[in-house]
Amino acid sequence: MSTRTNKALFPILRRLSDGRFHSGQALAHEFRLSRASIYNVLNQSESMGLTIHAVRGRGYRLPDPVEWLDGDVVARHLGTVSPAYTVRVCDSVDSTNTVLMSAALSGAADGTVLCAEHQQSGKGRRGRNWCSALGGSLTFSLLWRFDNGLQSLAGLSLAVGLAIARAVNRHSRHPARLKWPNDVLVDYRKLAGILVEVQGDMHGAAFAVVGIGLNVRLSETQRDAIDQAVVDLAEMGVTTGRNQLLADCLHELHAVATLFRQRGFAALREDWLALDAYAGKAVTLLLPDTRSVQGVASGVDETGAFLLRDRQANMNAYSGGEISLRLDAGR
Repeated sequence: MSTRTNKALFPILRRLSDGRFHSGQALAHEFRLSRASIYNVLNQSESMGLTIHAVRGRGYRLPDPVEWLDGDVVARHLGTVSPAYTVRVCDSVDSTNTVLMSAALSGAADGTVLCAEHQQSGKGRRGRNWCSALGGSLTFSLLWRFDNGLQSLAGLSLAVGLAIARAVNRHSRHPARLKWPNDVLVDYRKLAGILVEVQGDMHGAAFAVVGIGLNVRLSETQRDAIDQAVVDLAEMGVTTGRNQLLADCLHELHAVATLFRQRGFAALREDWLALDAYAGKAVTLLLPDTRSVQGVASGVDETGAFLLRDRQANMNAYSGGEISLRLDAGR
């Protein structure tokens, strides 16, 4: 895929958002391009996961309507919470986390939100790429600043997961649940992922850039490209628009952050445990040193560390973003 998005692509896609056919000639006239250029520009959307329906003699259309992100619409949905955020929407970036991290280092304010319709190099945990679909995902990053240092941020990724699950559960008959440390699941398939990157002093000024990716509508091709079982909101019967979904996520994140700043993860622990998808399950933890340990998942402690009961009934706590949790189907 080209790493450079044609600047005409998103204006043309927004023109096609009404679901009707638009002739190549009409699009060429409106955007002052040749018909061949229109064809080439729209071809780029296929590599981004968005299918264009082309019919000779009729033109181009989007098979399914797309609600494009709009900062003003999100602000209206946020209502009284809107002043807590500054929402910026981009068409295409390398990674919302990368761009917002740079902005944070340059002094961006607490509550800055960067949303992108498309990420060229979306970031997941443990150095992985985050796969998202143009028009079929909700990808955004949020900047939070803290006065009490990095030591006060234990459990932050779990708190974020709780907020996203709550936002989804406003609309879904299929309850979203949580996988330690930062995945949102439905029926043990991944619906959303979270990446938290932090910088600052242990006991002074610090900040966190929180990246969130939520599957809204994925094609079979996109699902096949992901190396784990996934689910999207469309499959769950959720038809809520992406601007409303983003506002709901920001509402819940604001509520969670307020409590987290005051009392830490301990104040959110019981709510997190109520949505724990792995509680009481036989699991395997894959540790950074390549060792693996097995036991029964037993929730999390007040710092957000994972609790594992081993075969001798001892309770052990594990923490760290490089640990991977797996359901042990063999036991």
